Amino acid sequence: MVYDFEIYSKPNCTYCEQAKALIKSRGLAYRELIIDVGQPKETDKNYVTVHELKSRVPDAKSVPQIFKGSDYVGGYDALKKILAA
Repeated sequence: MVYDFEIYSKPNCTYCEQAKALIKSRGLAYRELIIDVGQPKETDKNYVTVHELKSRVPDAKSVPQIFKGSDYVGGYDALKKILAA
């Protein structure tokens, strides 16, 4: 499947949920990469380590961290701006 966005997220993240809902509301697809914080794992989800996120976004201090293809978007506010354009 081809995804319009990749979203690094973590459990119980309000902005992550808002970002996913915004992308869905535009009829776009995303791939979620969930930061492993020791939570129980679901078999159909993609989990990554903090190190994996930091290797792609060295200055990341929060989630979501969003990419459009290979281009770094930023967080939820940046996503809102590019989808409004």
